[in-house]
Amino acid sequence: MPAVDGVLLLDKPSGITSNGTLQRAKRLLMASKAGHVGTLDPLASGLLPICFGEATKFSTDTFSANKSYEAEILLGSTTTTGDIEGEITSRNSVNVTADDIVDCVNGFTGPQLQMPPMYSALKRDGKALYAYARAGETVERTPRNITIHDITVLDVSTERFRISVSCSKGTYIRVLAEDIGRKLGCGATLSALRRTSVGQFLLEQAVTLAEIEETSPERRADSLLPLDCLVRGLPPLELGPDAARRIGMGQPTHTDSAGVQGLVRLYDYNQRFLGLGTLGPGGKLVAQRLVASGAPVNAPSDAPNA
Repeated sequence: MPAVDGVLLLDKPSGITSNGTLQRAKRLLMASKAGHVGTLDPLASGLLPICFGEATKFSTDTFSANKSYEAEILLGSTTTTGDIEGEITSRNSVNVTADDIVDCVNGFTGPQLQMPPMYSALKRDGKALYAYARAGETVERTPRNITIHDITVLDVSTERFRISVSCSKGTYIRVLAEDIGRKLGCGATLSALRRTSVGQFLLEQAVTLAEIEETSPERRADSLLPLDCLVRGLPPLELGPDAARRIGMGQPTHTDSAGVQGLVRLYDYNQRFLGLGTLGPGGKLVAQRLVASGAPVNAPSDAPNA
């Protein structure tokens, strides 16, 4: 298959796994290498960034980025999985008001410990937790530090309400729903989930699998964002011919870039993204992660020459 490099912002449909979505996208773009950023459960829909080819080298920061969701929570029942796809484990009467729900939800803002669910891909002794859960086993887990940056009740109806959540990496909205239900005293389970952002990327920028399928095979790669979109938060540095050659060979070089130190994104004199490097004292530049074959992008106007 031909080399395909770039980032696809995909609007994942509900009812399919993240890996299943990834495999369909790979086939549609005829790509040989790809990985998705941040798993969505089959129940969930919304933004799923997929990195193709060389883009997989630069996805670390996006994996660690904050994420935002819109969720629907059903009160009065709990399930084995924390969402409506699991088996019901309890049913309870619901005697809470809209004000009770708002007050409760607001209390979940800020840093906190969250216990990972048994139905998750986290591993224990090399085995996914969901494998233990399917075998009827419960294993010891360690609570994780998460942060709910913002949580807002969008609307409340009979025994259901919707929230918007902005949170740190590693937050399970299913567990958040269960914790809210426990605090309200009636139990709760997640009934719908849609991811609206991952770091700088927004759901409004995403395309659907159907839209890609309707596009001619020759134009499908037009949906890809360039490799450097993953690292736009880093300062840019444009290299001259000799410096670009040395960096491309993995050799350190020196620059005249004053006042900039640390990790930078690198471009050559032909406006191609080269990868990342570290600028140290005295202008010493050392390669970190490099693109195997440069992808054409517009060099930033603020990139100093080196």
